[in-house]
Amino acid sequence: MTQGLTKETKRILNTVVTPERQKRSEWTVQQGAPRVRSTVQALLNAGDIDQDAADAADRWYRDFVFGYYGYVEFAPQHEINTLTRHDKVSWMIVRAHAKARITDIRDALGMCAHVRLRMMIAEEKTFSDMGKVLYPGTTDSVGRRKVSAQCALVLEQLSDYHERQDKKRLQPESAIRMNITTIE
Repeated sequence: MTQGLTKETKRILNTVVTPERQKRSEWTVQQGAPRVRSTVQALLNAGDIDQDAADAADRWYRDFVFGYYGYVEFAPQHEINTLTRHDKVSWMIVRAHAKARITDIRDALGMCAHVRLRMMIAEEKTFSDMGKVLYPGTTDSVGRRKVSAQCALVLEQLSDYHERQDKKRLQPESAIRMNITTIE
């Protein structure tokens, strides 16, 4: 559970996380803070997904937590935007944008992908736990293998979705107008 953690990290873990929660999960250290070893990290370590897919999962998680729960954890390389106002209205607008991004991803990838993302990333379920829920009639090992493959596929699709959205966002507005007129 806490093997490989420094004394300081163990102290933080004991202060922040209840002993019951510590027993239920495997812990790692990411950017100096104790984190649950996620299924995304397991897929990355196994070579089933690439770093872009893991980054897309982190991006989805940040949007999900901010959109649904209202708090944000900035990435280590985050640069503060001093051009925006810092009041309740702008906070709610930015939060609504985060929730809209989650909805856009759900619409683009489908509800099945959304359910798997939510179980895997937001609820921190293991492949075995997801297999029991999604494939109740199969054995644990079969359910785990099926879910693992599906999660890897969904994360690659999520990465591709983010890549396409970033390209679209960086496209000049005149090019976007041209695409719209050619479609009509």
